[in-house]
Amino acid sequence: MRDWIRRAIGRVSETVEALNAAPGQELATVQGVRVVVENTRPDIVTGDVLARLDRALTLIATVQPIRFRHLRADIDRIHVASFPCRGAYLPADRSILTELSFLARDAEFTDAIVASSILHEGVHARVAQMRRHFGFGYAAADRAREERLCRRAEAAFGAALPPALGAPVLARVVSMQAMTDDEVAPDIDWDAAFAVKAAADRAAMDREAPGARRG
Repeated sequence: MRDWIRRAIGRVSETVEALNAAPGQELATVQGVRVVVENTRPDIVTGDVLARLDRALTLIATVQPIRFRHLRADIDRIHVASFPCRGAYLPADRSILTELSFLARDAEFTDAIVASSILHEGVHARVAQMRRHFGFGYAAADRAREERLCRRAEAAFGAALPPALGAPVLARVVSMQAMTDDEVAPDIDWDAAFAVKAAADRAAMDREAPGARRG
């Protein structure tokens, strides 16, 4: 397909997506992946979040192109929103959720750490697709096994990066190697987790200047 035709189709597709966005949502396409952003934080700039996501996905595509191809095949979208953890895979709509403030905190988390988190959830997506295709069931014991599989993928990603860039990724993976299955895949009180996250978001917004912008 000629480049100008592909670009025209892409613009039409993005326009249709924008018209179908739910209130409070912004739609975009980043590295060929559909992205839904729910920015509930006036102190966070949506454009900065999308730029960060672009850098993280570019890093995966550059360092582990096969993983990136799997990611694009196995998910329908990346959903950016406030959430009580860095990321999650939501099998009901084949989406990876990436936490809004996690993407925004570039002074604390490197692009490689963000990319590693997305790659981790991409492995969950790949396993879900395999289960669906082959008709595998899901037992409680599988949760920890699957988490360790995702951590091994993070370790391989970290090892493939230049040493300085990969060191924080590998350090986090190594710190979890001695965890028990219950620690690797704990039961979570999501009501309590969301309450804590909401309080943290309010505190972060209170610390920001009144003129903080978003958009």
